[in-house]
Amino acid sequence: MIRKIIKIDEEKCNGCGICVSACHEGAIGMVNGKARLMRDDYCDGLGDCLPGCPVNAISFEEREAAEYDEAAVKANMAAKKAETAHPLPCGCPGIQSKAIERKNEKSECCETKEVESQLNQWPVQIKLVPFNAPYFNGANLLIAADCTAYAYGDFHNKFIKNRITLIGCPKLDEGDYADKLTAILENNNIKSLTVVRMQVPCCGGIVNAVKKALLQSSKLIPWNIVTISTSGEIIED
Repeated sequence: MIRKIIKIDEEKCNGCGICVSACHEGAIGMVNGKARLMRDDYCDGLGDCLPGCPVNAISFEEREAAEYDEAAVKANMAAKKAETAHPLPCGCPGIQSKAIERKNEKSECCETKEVESQLNQWPVQIKLVPFNAPYFNGANLLIAADCTAYAYGDFHNKFIKNRITLIGCPKLDEGDYADKLTAILENNNIKSLTVVRMQVPCCGGIVNAVKKALLQSSKLIPWNIVTISTSGEIIED
């Protein structure tokens, strides 16, 4: 639908974060030090964030955008309130959710260049990631057993690139991943799902959790399973 929605000029933005606090719906987030409209359906188009911007980087525009979803906003606000009421141990900054922007610039011919990470978000542990993180909306999701990245040499370019990544070890982690994965699938528009597991029996747990989450969410999402051998080869794709 065509509707009025905010527009953020990242060239003008100085990264102060005032607009993030002013947006009660949680539509704005910080990416690489710049404010960004993370979800169209969280923006009500009223512009509470405009007056607080010290550099006038925010304005209105009319464009094709998802309809404002009040129910989703309320659920997001309730989840944030719950996280505040029950903070994780020590307030560790390593668990703070954020998107990571990748330019993926090509190296010039014959130049030696360090291999770049393709990770697009933080955190990556299934147990730590918030189910309503903005980067899940419209994502191609990768769910991987954590050993797979060590076994397969080109894991970043083959699997992580252009995907949102979640990792875990069904043998060592306590509890079942299914409930967290169900919440992620139910509350976000996931485009596709890739499961990467090791060729060991305990890795079947991560596949079972994904199957259970798909059933519980009642979502029809294309998905596939890739199995990595302990010698680092893809044996099913």
